[in-house]
Amino acid sequence: MIHDLTELSRAGRVLSEALALLKGERERLEQQHERVRDGDHSAGSPQQTLHGLRDLSTGVSTALEHVALAAGFISLGLDSRADHAVKMARMKPVGVPSGLDRMARPLGEATVRALEMIRGLDGFFGGDLGLAVDVALAAPQATYPPQDWAEYERQQRHRPQ
Repeated sequence: MIHDLTELSRAGRVLSEALALLKGERERLEQQHERVRDGDHSAGSPQQTLHGLRDLSTGVSTALEHVALAAGFISLGLDSRADHAVKMARMKPVGVPSGLDRMARPLGEATVRALEMIRGLDGFFGGDLGLAVDVALAAPQATYPPQDWAEYERQQRHRPQ
């Protein structure tokens, strides 16, 4: 199978920049909330906001690792390993954008910018990642964990994946 190293390189650069933004935002929020240990685990609480940001960071970091691995195998001419690595690289990052569901609004500027950058990779990841990012960014408040699980399940059936 022939792979587009230029496309992988572009995706890798975008993911790397998005990851740097998310890490910076995570550090900012960790400092801001370092003394908050109230046990509040409701949607939008400091704990859930940090959890969501960690989910986003981990998903982007893993996606970047897969892209780098794919590019490496392609460069080395290891075709069968490259095929598998490219398939892994094109998988939608876990936690992106669902980590936003936990986060308090307004979202930090760096978080919004990172997700907008990732939305630009919708064609790389395929599916409805761009739409899912748009929906998550447009949410007026954190939605996870829900207060009403039955209503949450109904909403999830109609949400783009």
